[in-house]
Amino acid sequence: MTNQRPWLQNYPKGVPANIDENAYPSLVALLDETFKKFPNNKAFSCMGKEITYAQVDKYSTQFGAYLHSRGLEPGDKVALMMPNLLQYPIALFGCLRAGLVIVNTNPLYTPREMRHQFTDSGVKAIVICENFAANLQEVLPDTQIKTVIITSIGEMLGFKGILVNFAIRYIKRMVPNYNLPNTVTFSYALEQGKRFTIKPFPQHPDDVVALQYTGGTTGVAKGAMLTNRNLVANMIQIKVWLGPAFKAEEFVGLSPLPLYHIFAFSVNCLALFSMGSLTVLVVNARDLPSVMKEFKNYKITLMTGVNTLFNALLNHPDFASLDFSELKFGLGGGMAVQRAVAEKWRKVTGSPLIEGFGMTESSPVASVNPMDGSGRPGCIGLPVSSTDMRIVDEAGNPLPQGETGEIQIKGPQVMKGYYNRPDATAQTIKDGWLCTGDIGLMHPDGFFQIVDRKKDMILVSGFNVYPNEIEDVAVEHPKVLECAAIGVPDEKSGEVVKLFVVKKDDSLTEKEMIEHCRGGLTGYKVPKSVEFRKELPKTNVGKILRRKLREEQG
Repeated sequence: MTNQRPWLQNYPKGVPANIDENAYPSLVALLDETFKKFPNNKAFSCMGKEITYAQVDKYSTQFGAYLHSRGLEPGDKVALMMPNLLQYPIALFGCLRAGLVIVNTNPLYTPREMRHQFTDSGVKAIVICENFAANLQEVLPDTQIKTVIITSIGEMLGFKGILVNFAIRYIKRMVPNYNLPNTVTFSYALEQGKRFTIKPFPQHPDDVVALQYTGGTTGVAKGAMLTNRNLVANMIQIKVWLGPAFKAEEFVGLSPLPLYHIFAFSVNCLALFSMGSLTVLVVNARDLPSVMKEFKNYKITLMTGVNTLFNALLNHPDFASLDFSELKFGLGGGMAVQRAVAEKWRKVTGSPLIEGFGMTESSPVASVNPMDGSGRPGCIGLPVSSTDMRIVDEAGNPLPQGETGEIQIKGPQVMKGYYNRPDATAQTIKDGWLCTGDIGLMHPDGFFQIVDRKKDMILVSGFNVYPNEIEDVAVEHPKVLECAAIGVPDEKSGEVVKLFVVKKDDSLTEKEMIEHCRGGLTGYKVPKSVEFRKELPKTNVGKILRRKLREEQG
């Protein structure tokens, strides 16, 4: 078996080749065990306010009971639309305990995006932060939503929350006027929930418990159906990879990424929670001072993030002076971790920046570098326990080690399919293998490496050019803050490389940038033009949108 799975020989000590994906019949069963095991541990912290596992247990039970009292039944869909607040895990666990299907929704969505997601999924209820209620008002008549629960950023912060809400509503004016009749507040729902109980319902491993929308950057967003088995398996996979390295019960995990995003949802909100850890929530990851403030409030053990966030922190003048004495590692996902960023992170914090890989469709973690420091920079690590990965050519034939092709994943964490989209499911899951759309290769020792996304590949005179490689070289220039490479049409070679750069130093010129790239790239890969920008277009979690840059070029 090791020949077919060469990565097993490099598994850290104590990490099993396989997990028991049937250890729990449902996510709720795992959560119930967790609540009983760690009642007095601190579970979540937000803006200085902490709640324990026992409190999350009590509040989520009340919330689930309230939803049943409103006529919602197991299998009904509930949208959660808020930033990182204490209300999020309470609402999430309450919905799960009531047998409801979670539809995580990005609060920054436009009414058009909300309308698509809510009508496509058929949500019947929503928990929404008041800052975004005006957008809901616009789309509500087009949806099946009958139950609207509104919360505020300060609602669970005690007296401090009154001041926070006053500032947000009246000083910063961040809550547009809205008129939504027949709504209740989150606090009201918790209070009313005391009068009711959660009605029992059957739970099965293959029941869908979350619709996680994805693919909005490639057309219409699709709901990945994640089941009890998918999420339980990924929680256990994350747990066994973190477990041998550290005592997780004493972890303090920093979560600047929003919990509605699959990475933070599974790693911070589910896996770390199941281990008895404290998760520190940051309401807005783009507010770097608020991220850094939590290093002063807590001895952070690990931090999850994307490459752009780690890079932004490293370039903040105050970051290097923070206390990293308890920091074991940063965990990077969502996009490639650049070697220059990883090296600087180790130099500044004294801890590794560990890259993992996955997709919404794989719940998300599929591979990760070992936590013991034996990982390889520039690689996405080893497939996690009970997971197979392979490289295939365009016809779907497996390729030998060292050859470049599409990465495919097979494991208990791979989604059931796309909601109401059998055709898209059939294109994405073939013979049980999840087609990632990522181009990569497997080294002889089982480490996988991503070369690039299929759709981002640039074709110069018949040669494949991968933006990641160009960007990795470009960011090594000391005057570059961040960059993105795309292909633009060219009469002679079909496409040429264009580089977009955000400067760290205003003296950087196009000529200097191109000369630097020439030193590290073969001729056809060197950018033919460089455009300097104040900022690059990004997703809500900070992933650079090359697609937007391509669209701007016509």
